[in-house]
Order: sequence, then C-alpha cells, then structure tokens
Amino acid sequence: MSAEKPPYRPSIRNVVETPWHQFPGHYGGALSKPLVRPETTGSRLVDYRISTYQPMAYVETHSHAVQEQIYHVLEGEGAMEIDGKKTIVRKHDVIFIPPGARHSIRNDGLTDLTFIVVTTPVEDR
Repeated sequence: MSAEKPPYRPSIRNVVETPWHQFPGHYGGALSKPLVRPETTGSRLVDYRISTYQPMAYVETHSHAVQEQIYHVLEGEGAMEIDGKKTIVRKHDVIFIPPGARHSIRNDGLTDLTFIVVTTPVEDR
C-alpha cells in the first residue's frame, strides 16, 4: 500500500527565478512576481507575491468576497484607499484588508513602490 502524495510540494526559489506579471486590473507598470501560488508551488491556501509599482501605476478599486489580504510595504510611498478613505503608505507599513472592503493602491510617489501581498485563500470563491 503506497501513501498518496499531497498536491503541493516544498520549494526553495530565488525571487529572480520568477518572471514579472501584470495581472488583470493592474495598470501603468503595476508588476508582481507570483512566488507562492497553485501554479508555482501547488499552494492551496496562500497567494504570496512581491509587487513593484512604477510611479503612477495602480490596481483598480475592487473587493474580495472571502479573501483576506496583507500588504507589507518594503520601499517607496503610495496611496492606499480602503472603503473611500485614502491613506499614504510607506516603508514598514502593514495593511490588513478584510473580505468585502473596497480597496486600491497606487504609486503617487517619486520612486518605485515595492510591497509584499499575502492573500488567503487563493481563490475568492
């Protein structure tokens, strides 16, 4: 009797090995590297990305039905809008977005805005 392997697998990858993507709803040089996702590691619960937005780049305002998100700003400055309230975000800010909150982030700064985004679960429904 053989044990069935789980659909996911351990991985160690350097961020350079993952190409940049511009996902739907992201504009003007809003790029992300999908580091941990079903298609990269087989992850079932977590979507983990590093994103870099050039000045004036943004993601359109949207919400998630069941997903929770955490943004951790690593470099630069931008504007995070949550439920109509705009807040300037910068290095070391950590933002939590609960399901149903309408939100967007845009780089209104002078240099690239770089941040980590963690989303769970992977699919919104």
